[in-house]
Amino acid sequence: MLEKKVQANKSALPLEQKSNWSLLLGAAFLMATSAIGPGFLTQTTVFTQQLAASFGFVILVSIILDIGAQMNIWRILVVSERRAQDVANMVYPGLGYVLAFLIVLGGLAFNIGNIAGAGLGANVIFGVTPEMGALFSAVIAVGIFLVREAGKLMDRFAQIMGFVMIGLMVYVLFTANPPVGEAVVKSFVPDTIDILAIVTLVGGTVGGYITFAGGHRLIDAGVKGVGALPQVTRGSISAIGIASIMRIFLFLAALGVVAQGLAIDPANPPASVFKLAAGDLGYKLFGIIMWAAAITSVIGAAYTSVSFIRTLSSSIEKHHKWVIIGFIVLSTLVFVSIGRPVKILVLVGALNGLILPLSLGVMLVAAYKKNIVGDYKHPMWMTAFGAVVVVTMGAMGGYTLFTQLPKLFQ
Repeated sequence: MLEKKVQANKSALPLEQKSNWSLLLGAAFLMATSAIGPGFLTQTTVFTQQLAASFGFVILVSIILDIGAQMNIWRILVVSERRAQDVANMVYPGLGYVLAFLIVLGGLAFNIGNIAGAGLGANVIFGVTPEMGALFSAVIAVGIFLVREAGKLMDRFAQIMGFVMIGLMVYVLFTANPPVGEAVVKSFVPDTIDILAIVTLVGGTVGGYITFAGGHRLIDAGVKGVGALPQVTRGSISAIGIASIMRIFLFLAALGVVAQGLAIDPANPPASVFKLAAGDLGYKLFGIIMWAAAITSVIGAAYTSVSFIRTLSSSIEKHHKWVIIGFIVLSTLVFVSIGRPVKILVLVGALNGLILPLSLGVMLVAAYKKNIVGDYKHPMWMTAFGAVVVVTMGAMGGYTLFTQLPKLFQ
């Protein structure tokens, strides 16, 4: 009898590990596809046009900072077995409400842009108006949260869309024929260093709600405790890796167009890159990538933003699916009725870089409070890594806020 039990446990273990890895991969893709939105595509193209091959240095620095933030935050959330707002409230009463307010506000503003991007993508693919495309996309996003296994469907949808985007980008990359050697050299020895670009990239990859998308998904799926840390570490790095691969591919495609001396249309930079690199087919591919990037960001922004207020209200916790749906509907109505508030989106995008030092700083403090993490000992090198990110992003974010942002409103 005992031997049968042992054999049963052995046979069950791979299935459990497979299930956990599936959840981690889903969380990684949810975070990565949340980061890869319309703003991601536009920022990467615009900065490549401005900095050429030296933009590789910005990407390299941002990847290092992204990893430092992501590993710390995911690890501490999983060990504490709580969402970020609850951890923040335990660090200092009321701090969780402040963090939740900032992230939900930013998530809503970004979601209006995500819905707009989905509408534009549908416009390129099907020829419908952006407003009709936005409504069509919103229906798909809402439909995902109406099914019984919404979490699993969300994970699978994010994975499929992520692979579609990367596959299509590879095609456009090869047709653009970029100067890869120059890009590699300038990634380490740039002609110029642009602080605004670094803040924008880090803020757009792990700022605001984005870095918590995967961490909160793991908490909701029951991946918790010290025992899950090795997998969580791999998952967090995988998430940054997926977003970074897409960023590098898009950078190289845009660089190939810039190196040929072709003029990128300022009205729609990423669409221009795809069309110049691969003709009319490239333009259609842009539509697919834009739609996939936008719709996954809509889902990630809505899910994560609402996860920040779930535990702050029993009513929201009970009806959280309907609150997520309401979040998507509100974002869609604002875009369809008013249009895209560009200046607000730019402002919130830059402020995401300022939210990161606060959110990561709170997590690092929480890592040394026994009432939050118990007997867990956070690695000192990770704390130092995280502290460097907090100080660096705080300084660069402050510089950007006071010297660069005012120019946007002149």
